[in-house]
Amino acid sequence: MKTSTLFFVTVATVLALMPTRAQEPVVGVPDPDALFHHSDPKLNANKQVVYGIFRDLLEANHWELADKYLTERYIQHNPNAASGRAGVVKFFTEVMKVKPTPIQQKLKSKIVSVTAEGDLVTVAWPREYKDPKDPSKSYTTTWFDMWRIKDGKADEHWDSAMKNP
Repeated sequence: MKTSTLFFVTVATVLALMPTRAQEPVVGVPDPDALFHHSDPKLNANKQVVYGIFRDLLEANHWELADKYLTERYIQHNPNAASGRAGVVKFFTEVMKVKPTPIQQKLKSKIVSVTAEGDLVTVAWPREYKDPKDPSKSYTTTWFDMWRIKDGKADEHWDSAMKNP
């Protein structure tokens, strides 16, 4: 094999084996409200519960409306908030100290997808973080929230949260 050919094969092999660091940004769909509908009436109703949680509770911080969307026993799998409707309300209002803002007609949040199956509704959405290796840069990743809907309210919740320091 000629030296130049061997050189190019070696360089190509090394480049192919190097870990890639490029990432496509995670972006939401243009009309996130459209994702919260389903042709099946039960799945549509479940998606609408989660839509209300996102719009009224998580975006507008109207936690006084929590009993409209969350069961009293609300099982919480986020390590930072206690189970029970009162526990999650306390987390947002006393720990996170959120303040209510006007409830908008449409979601402000960027949403990637909303999936409903059986009694579960999962929402995937972009999250942006500072790059720990270069704080002048940021990157996006996908966050998820999943709720189990029971009798028209969220009864259980999972997300990708880690313990707060």
